[in-house]
Amino acid sequence: MFKDIDVFAFVGPSGTGKSYRAQMVASKFNIQYIIDDGILVKDNEIVAGNSAKKASTKIETVKKALFINEKQKKEMIRAIRRNNPKSILILGTSDNMVKEIAENLELPEIQKIIYITDVATEEEIDSARRMRITEGKHVIPVPTFEIKKDFSGFLLDPLQIFKTNGFGNKPYISEKSIIRPTFNYIGNFTISDTVFRQIIEYLAKKNDAINEILKVRVNNSEEGPTIYIEAEVNYGINILSVLGEFKEKCIKEIERLTSMNVKSMRIIAKKINLPKIFK
Repeated sequence: MFKDIDVFAFVGPSGTGKSYRAQMVASKFNIQYIIDDGILVKDNEIVAGNSAKKASTKIETVKKALFINEKQKKEMIRAIRRNNPKSILILGTSDNMVKEIAENLELPEIQKIIYITDVATEEEIDSARRMRITEGKHVIPVPTFEIKKDFSGFLLDPLQIFKTNGFGNKPYISEKSIIRPTFNYIGNFTISDTVFRQIIEYLAKKNDAINEILKVRVNNSEEGPTIYIEAEVNYGINILSVLGEFKEKCIKEIERLTSMNVKSMRIIAKKINLPKIFK
């Protein structure tokens, strides 16, 4: 059992804006780590777990959020031990839920519970509920943080910067991802092709072996996107090795930044960029 971790909780009914305001609450109490719907977030980056919002049913979502699965629970406990956080903020829909999460993850007793009504007005809560009910939108408290300076990516309901008032009316800016989970009857868990292309092009620019991305085609499904890429590579490289490594990097970054599973990815060297001496 963990002993030296200060545990806080942020509680509110489903769809009232907890994930939207999670980073604001964490900032108020100087908390770096957030547990929300099966994922462990540090400084705007997913460091462990898989979003429960990927689940195919609401029942499965609840199970993942509570860490009932033994394998999932052990993986998260190992991640917490590895990161050794001083404090953690647990998000949940009730006092019992956050307490169960803390117990399942062998965390100390919760020191303080913050409620959504402490940080949001009735109008803001009602607005969040309307977005959930009428549009099926959910928030993941993770942005395209590390590469947002280099490109602007948009989810279907898109990656945005939200501006609101923090504690003490201090200006607060946070970036998050809005998604439609697979279990929502309104629509599938999808992402615009533009996001994938921009992530892939950004990574290609950092790879000296790839001259240009010529084409990106994305087919979305409930299991995740299938991605096809055509690239122009530079002369003199080991094509299989370079494209294999680039493929792994693309999959890793897409899944990390969007919290989506990539079903498959295929990369083809369509052209070779020859040195000037051969042109």
